[in-house]
Amino acid sequence: MHGNILKIAFRNFWKSKSISLINILGFSMGIAICMVISLFLVNELSYDHHHERADRIYRTNTTLWYGGNHLNMVYAPAPLAETLKTEFPEVEAAVHFRNQGAFLVKREEENIKEGKVIFAGKDFFRIFTVPILEGAAKGALDQPRTMAVSRQIAEKFFPGEEAVGKQLILNNHVAYQITAVYENMPTTSHFDFNMILAAEGLSEAKSDFWLANNFQTYLLLQPGADPAALQSKLRGLVDKHISPAFSQIIGEETTLDKFEAAGNKLEYTLQPLLDIHLQSDLMGEFEPNFSITYIYMFGAIALFILLLACINFMNLSTAKSATRAKEVGVRKVMGSSRKDLIGQFMLETILMSLVSFAVATVLASLLLPFFNEISGRTLTVPFTSPIFYMVVLSGVVLVGIVAGIYPSFFLSGFSPAKVLKGNVALGMKSGTIRSSLVVFQFAVSIILIFATLVVFNQLNFIQNKNLGFNKDQVIMIEDIYTLGDQVHSFKNELVQSDLIEQGTLSSFLPVWGTSRSDNPWWVEGKDPQLPENMVSSQNWSVDVDYIETLNMNILEGRNFSLDFPSDTNSVILNESAVRHFGFQGDPIGQRVATFDGDEAGFDKDNLLYKTVIGVVENFHFESLKENIGPVMIYLQLKPQGYASFRFQAQSTGEVVELIETKWKAMAPGQPFNYSFLDERFDRMYEAETRIGKVFLVFTCFAIFIACLGLFALTAFTAEQRRKEIGIRKALGADTISIVYLLSKEYTRLVVISFVIGAPLAWIGMGKWLESYQYRTEMGWEVFTFSVGLVILVAWAVMGYQSIRAALANPIKSLRSE
Repeated sequence: MHGNILKIAFRNFWKSKSISLINILGFSMGIAICMVISLFLVNELSYDHHHERADRIYRTNTTLWYGGNHLNMVYAPAPLAETLKTEFPEVEAAVHFRNQGAFLVKREEENIKEGKVIFAGKDFFRIFTVPILEGAAKGALDQPRTMAVSRQIAEKFFPGEEAVGKQLILNNHVAYQITAVYENMPTTSHFDFNMILAAEGLSEAKSDFWLANNFQTYLLLQPGADPAALQSKLRGLVDKHISPAFSQIIGEETTLDKFEAAGNKLEYTLQPLLDIHLQSDLMGEFEPNFSITYIYMFGAIALFILLLACINFMNLSTAKSATRAKEVGVRKVMGSSRKDLIGQFMLETILMSLVSFAVATVLASLLLPFFNEISGRTLTVPFTSPIFYMVVLSGVVLVGIVAGIYPSFFLSGFSPAKVLKGNVALGMKSGTIRSSLVVFQFAVSIILIFATLVVFNQLNFIQNKNLGFNKDQVIMIEDIYTLGDQVHSFKNELVQSDLIEQGTLSSFLPVWGTSRSDNPWWVEGKDPQLPENMVSSQNWSVDVDYIETLNMNILEGRNFSLDFPSDTNSVILNESAVRHFGFQGDPIGQRVATFDGDEAGFDKDNLLYKTVIGVVENFHFESLKENIGPVMIYLQLKPQGYASFRFQAQSTGEVVELIETKWKAMAPGQPFNYSFLDERFDRMYEAETRIGKVFLVFTCFAIFIACLGLFALTAFTAEQRRKEIGIRKALGADTISIVYLLSKEYTRLVVISFVIGAPLAWIGMGKWLESYQYRTEMGWEVFTFSVGLVILVAWAVMGYQSIRAALANPIKSLRSE
């Protein structure tokens, strides 16, 4: 019985080889794309699940609305971690992190730049599951000047040796002893540290000042503790610790209620560890996270593309029903029941699904390296996992049933009396369903095309928007502190070169990854005890050439100058700062004030004043998702951080060589690290760029699969109407009229697809663009291009078959009549 079914299945495959191959190719491609996306989604959903107590780990987030700034951040005060552990019985352990950027690391002489370095509290290994290879987790970070390092660092600096007990020198002067070596952190972690330094040796980690937000804090809750109940108690923590600290500065007792009544907000919230990677995009994230929105989008794409492949099978199976009608009639006359026929057709579909899955697995293996390159992941097909084969076999059956259930019931429903008389009609019902499925295919294609265009339009908008500074042809040299007293000589000698146009020294640059600092300021003469007078502003230290090197635009006043010694007590504001300060009259010449102090806290009796000498045009120093906040640029004669040089566009290689030669001469043994300002800017939108590329690839596959089915359908339609075409040609019809006859129906379906898909695309991408404060517009040209491209491709596919049918010799079509 089963052997007979397999024989029939093979004969039917061989009888319609071209259509069967198209079916398998479309099926395989859809399954392969679905497989790749599924591996990607599983990878994204598995972030941080390797921690044994992941369900009890939470991060504190801070919402602060104050002085014109709305900040949603992961930063918190230094004493928060210890306070939560001592004052709240729900907290079993707490750890805080302090990120101070990259470090120069050496064992003896030669430095190596290491970027994945963090200061962490004692409870790090108690909270997070990080396997220890050498040493012990307990007490590893208890003492100052100690650290734990990853296997990668241990093998780099101590190849073939035990690293525990040995020392590494950081930034040329501080020696840290290694107390533990841990396994490299998995890629599915929202943080990835190679060196964990004991925060016990960090003075600001011991600060009890509650108004500085520099630390990320994580908690391990007691088993059974209610995080919602704990979060509700955090308001009391603010009143107990934050309000007194604020009252001490402004000289007037305040409470959280008074603070909020003035239009401000301060709130601590708890975020589950397992939500961070997909549901967090706050200021101060360790690394750029993904988005749960993209998970839904990619999941929908995978489902749609798989459905497109299934739809092709359904369309072709029902379209060629006439070729199998007599087989159904004969088998029914010979005693086959409808149940037997349904089983026959379902088995044929499942067999095709099995072959398609086998081909798809090979295709997925070939596609993954390309997908990894554009997505930034390292995915592989898990051939060694039994779960993978269970999922594949389940998929074979499920996809076979989905694709075959309608054709099976449709084909098995033919009446033997009618079909054996030759009275076979495909019927309106069959044609309507096929048309609906074609509409669905092309509606999905239009949505994907539209989404891809909007993403790339937004990226193009970002690239071409006036940022308030010129990011092109600027090279950034890092770690200039290693030059010591030669830092100004380094800059001055390089700007003498004909290759270098301008140069500047600064701690701050308008891209992610450079230093940030903010303080509350107010206009001299206004009462700092009133929260509405306070402006929370970024404070950037630069040299006299900063504004010119970045091609910023001074709107009022003047730039810094060494001819004015008083400029060390002056400041240049951006337009946003001027607006928030609310100056009475011309801001030039007016003074702003803040509390002077350091990381230990502010001194309310010691004020720092700066005189406004200029106003610079607003410039974007955060992602375009954020509004431009207040910035104060002040002069520092010995700024640390970066040396930046504007150079001639045609001489990039020569410039790098020139600067490197000068660096090695002035800082022998120190690593030369550089980057380009435009590349650093582009990294802020790396996720969007990758998403756009992935959308483009999947859109092309979706269109290809849809057109593959359309190609087969038009070929079959042309074959079914072969005699009609022959008669029309014999009666004088020309090629154009016949092509029009065969193409008009499918063109109408594509137009209907646009009417359905366009509003859905508009709504979906409109929501996506809402995450940007500065965004492109979705014009009608995007819709026009989307539907135009689909129609053009569809015509190209249909046109080939239509022209071929129209040019056929009518004698051959009618010779049997």
